[in-house]
Amino acid sequence: MTNVFTNSEKAEYLTEIRIRKDPYSAPYQKAIARRLLKILTMEQRLTQSKMSLVDFASGHEFFGLHFNGNEWIFREWAPNADAIYFIGEFTRWEEMQEFSLRPVGPGGTWEIHLPADALNHKSLYRLRIHWPGGMGDRIPAYARRVVQDPVSGIFNAQVWRPPTPYMWKSRKPSQDLNGLLVYEAHVGMAQDYEGIGSFNEFQNKILPWIVRAGYNTLQLMAIQEHPYYGSFGYHVSNFFAVSSRFGTPDELKALIDAAHQAGLLVVMDLIHSHAVKNETEGISRFDGSLYQYFHEGPRGDHLAWDSRCFDYGKTEVLHFLLSNCRFWLDEYRVDGFRFDGITSMLYLNHGLEKAFTSYADYYDENVDEDALVYLSLANNVIHAVNPLKVTIAEDISGMPGLASPENEGGIGFDFRFAMGVPDYWIKLVKEFRDEEWPMETLWFELNNRRQDEKTISYCESHDQALVGDQTLLFRLIGQDIYDQMRIRDTSHNVDRGIALHKLIRLITLATAGNGYLNFMGNEFGHPEWIDFPREGNGWSYKFARRQWHLLMNPDLKYQQLGQFDRDMIHMAKSYPLLGLKPSQLLHEHNDDKVISFLRAGLVFVFNFHPNRSYVDYPVFAPAGKYRMIFNSDDSLYGGHDRLDKHQVHFTLPDESGVYYRNRLSLYLPTRTAIILKKQED
Repeated sequence: MTNVFTNSEKAEYLTEIRIRKDPYSAPYQKAIARRLLKILTMEQRLTQSKMSLVDFASGHEFFGLHFNGNEWIFREWAPNADAIYFIGEFTRWEEMQEFSLRPVGPGGTWEIHLPADALNHKSLYRLRIHWPGGMGDRIPAYARRVVQDPVSGIFNAQVWRPPTPYMWKSRKPSQDLNGLLVYEAHVGMAQDYEGIGSFNEFQNKILPWIVRAGYNTLQLMAIQEHPYYGSFGYHVSNFFAVSSRFGTPDELKALIDAAHQAGLLVVMDLIHSHAVKNETEGISRFDGSLYQYFHEGPRGDHLAWDSRCFDYGKTEVLHFLLSNCRFWLDEYRVDGFRFDGITSMLYLNHGLEKAFTSYADYYDENVDEDALVYLSLANNVIHAVNPLKVTIAEDISGMPGLASPENEGGIGFDFRFAMGVPDYWIKLVKEFRDEEWPMETLWFELNNRRQDEKTISYCESHDQALVGDQTLLFRLIGQDIYDQMRIRDTSHNVDRGIALHKLIRLITLATAGNGYLNFMGNEFGHPEWIDFPREGNGWSYKFARRQWHLLMNPDLKYQQLGQFDRDMIHMAKSYPLLGLKPSQLLHEHNDDKVISFLRAGLVFVFNFHPNRSYVDYPVFAPAGKYRMIFNSDDSLYGGHDRLDKHQVHFTLPDESGVYYRNRLSLYLPTRTAIILKKQED
């Protein structure tokens, strides 16, 4: 579309494309056109047709503390303030006239210029803001470094201007965005000891394991500063600051640099769905008003999360959040973002206790269209900085078009999580006996996605392992995980759990759309749950860590699961599986508990039955000679070696075939998966 078209005409044009891509949305043509028009109108309002949206998203270059021209310049937006003082160690934490900010223009911007020797690297500071009827200390909204006093627990902003700036060593890797293999990790709990891990430790100890395991994308959680460690990083206080618990800004840069050098993309969890309620540390009631960044009244409070809700309709809020997107791209060279809690943003009731059963649920008055506008603009900014940046939407509602390109009338995310898949696995394991697993429903859930949107599947993330829940293997095995995991142990319960753990992970990856995600430690069946130190557990770090020693112990079965995962990931990369055409079902039999499908030229066969092995089991396949290239029953993976790794299989004619008039005749041991590759003559 060229500039000769009006915003209304563009919106109508994009609406037509959206409906062609997703005919189920046709009854809601007016709503789609209205939303697209709001996006286009807001972009024009922000840029005033004088600049690009990327240029608009540069608040971090103006606000906050900067050293420029042999002086310090600090600016803050606080429209309700009467007076602001820059205080710190250099003022003995008292108000001083020479450190008072002056208002600049009518928009609520305040500014101060200080000589070069007024501040030093690592100087602590904050603001003292006066407003009608009160005053309070605040950490600047654009602070890039915030630290906590180890004794008092008080947070302050810190000057970060090291004598030698960090020098980047590696170029950003180029990855096929159709085949993301994501390793989700939390730096603080990545270590084996009971404590908080650091960026340096993660770089030296955990990153090599991720590389060996074969994943090509690192997703980092809890990077933005948050006052309460137990929030898992989701109650953000300082949006431009790296969490000082894990190290310095330069140490995070070194970690990202090392990941890039190893060929990994680095995707960061971005929390723009809400903010912590804390006032001194955060931006709630920053200038004395509750509505500066957030909605006024009850709508400004997220009761379920005990946090504040952004007003995405305000220009200044969009400036803050869009600048935050660009800041992490510019300053830390991250390769994209996983946007957290999008369902909460999209709906006025935050999607709580809501079953999304029809398209009408996506177009009613419960939708916050300002949030949709923001998400579209954020994707616009991110992809304008670099079209290869990755954006991932975490949305449980299934909002149509969320992961469709903007030029097709979508919101512009590159991927969305297939969040129904892990929920269904937990449902199967908890509510169904093994012999009652419904194969038809399982196949539907694994492949339930819109073809015009890229998806990332997973069988468990950190969500399924938080306190009150269990990791998948722990749920399958139960208490036997504590004393029956030695190689020599012959527990039937453990044998069942390990076999199903492998089948669940393999079929989830093999049917995934465009990506696959694993949370650190889950690949080798990490026991127990995740529980951060809190009053209820005596402030213990026992469950806020990853027990890598279990994986490294050759006498335990965890290393067999780790080996299975490495080989599975290698197989997925070698062919490759992800991003190609969807899986084509060859055979599904509920009573036999067998599923077979074709993908990337490979025939996958799964026997989920708890006690039936099959001889000469018929599976339809394209005509030819096949060799087994992978099987979950290999003793290397804790299996029983019931299959001949070198056996060759030839198809036989079969007139009953639906897709193919040829079939394979296979031996399928109970709870086993095999992958067959057609051999060239």
